[in-house]
Amino acid sequence: MSWTIRSLLLGVFLLSGCKHAGGGVTPTPTQPQACDAQQAQISREADERASPWSVEQHLAKNFPGKKVSWLMTDSAYQNFVVKPNAQKFGRCNDSGCYLFAAPSETIQAAVEKSMVDGAHDPAVIGQALGLPAKNFEGPLRMMTLDLAATGVCVRLPVDSDPGVWKCTSEADTDCFKFGGYTSGGVPELMVIDAPVSQAVVTEIP
Repeated sequence: MSWTIRSLLLGVFLLSGCKHAGGGVTPTPTQPQACDAQQAQISREADERASPWSVEQHLAKNFPGKKVSWLMTDSAYQNFVVKPNAQKFGRCNDSGCYLFAAPSETIQAAVEKSMVDGAHDPAVIGQALGLPAKNFEGPLRMMTLDLAATGVCVRLPVDSDPGVWKCTSEADTDCFKFGGYTSGGVPELMVIDAPVSQAVVTEIP
């Protein structure tokens, strides 16, 4: 079913208290060039743990369009992005802002499939993404970021990343499992310091 959405490019740089470590390093084949020394080291260690898999292989196989997307409820978007005038998406600490993101094609397909009579069905999105339907109740915002255009640091997510909820059994869902895929089997990346100013934000009724 076709659906109509309103997209807008956030064209202003917003303020944030989020800090990140500086200092560049010489890139290696499995190290995204935008990563600082700390994130580059984490990325190398993640690739070693995932060997023979790597973030480069993960990008090539699961993110061919080099775009990532993620969903937020509108209330969360207002509270954590708009009201604080956030400059970057994600959970922030002194080393950066950390964001889990999936292939744009996957998120967009889930949203489109969920649209019924001009509104999304939370259960359909939850089923498609392997997450609880309650995560998608009410109006949503879909953020899309072009990795090639922004040059942000991306790597495989690791257990120590902010926001990680570790699985306690194989039957657990909506929890972190190392390897670049959600517990629901959806490819994911850790994006560091995703800029609010360069994200395309789409309203999902």
